[in-house]
Amino acid sequence: MLIFNCTEAASKFFSRVHKGKKITPLDANPPSSIIEDDELSGADEQWLVHVITVQRKHVLLVIHIKTRYCVILADVKKADAEGFIARFIDRWVKGLVINAHHHDLGQWLNPELMLARVQQTCEHHRFYRRSHRSAQKHIDEIAWIFQDKVAHTGSLPPDEITAMVFDEQMNDTPRSSKGAKSYYFPNEEMALHWLRHYCFLDDVQLHAAKERRHQRVQEIAALEREAWLKNYERENSNR
Repeated sequence: MLIFNCTEAASKFFSRVHKGKKITPLDANPPSSIIEDDELSGADEQWLVHVITVQRKHVLLVIHIKTRYCVILADVKKADAEGFIARFIDRWVKGLVINAHHHDLGQWLNPELMLARVQQTCEHHRFYRRSHRSAQKHIDEIAWIFQDKVAHTGSLPPDEITAMVFDEQMNDTPRSSKGAKSYYFPNEEMALHWLRHYCFLDDVQLHAAKERRHQRVQEIAALEREAWLKNYERENSNR
């Protein structure tokens, strides 16, 4: 089940009034006032949803409570919960699969098994009016960076690919949260979470996947340094 915990702003965003009657997908009675106190099944995913307005458009910021992985959806139609869910799932899944292949994790992905698990998880959803102080701080930071980027470029992301690049940049930013022993990267935490819960990797397989991901990160960094040095040498030789 997808559980969307909405800030006050997001709660208002998903609600509308029709013929004097308030229509909202929000459940007035969450299981607990504290998100972490919920009794979850293995197929439940807790997210915090917030909304801001940028260039007169609604922008939804959605962050995973456990891993702090974020998805930013720009120009979302107000009070369209179903449209939001469909777009969110598409971005979440595509972003993870692309990131997994980029970091050479394809050998641990079982498409049929993964798709079945995703369908099981996303088949049901709940909206609650609940906050999360720690995750909200990360959302506020991401919102500030997003607004600053839009101010510099002059426009919202023109397509989903461009928006996914921003997601990737935010998810490659080190985070800290209560209970974490050190800083962590949301994209790595979500990748491992995904491999465990959606591809059913055991601890040995998960360790191997994590090690391969770390190796790939180092390989990518080395290639980027090499490209930078070649460009630097080229520029200096032309002076």
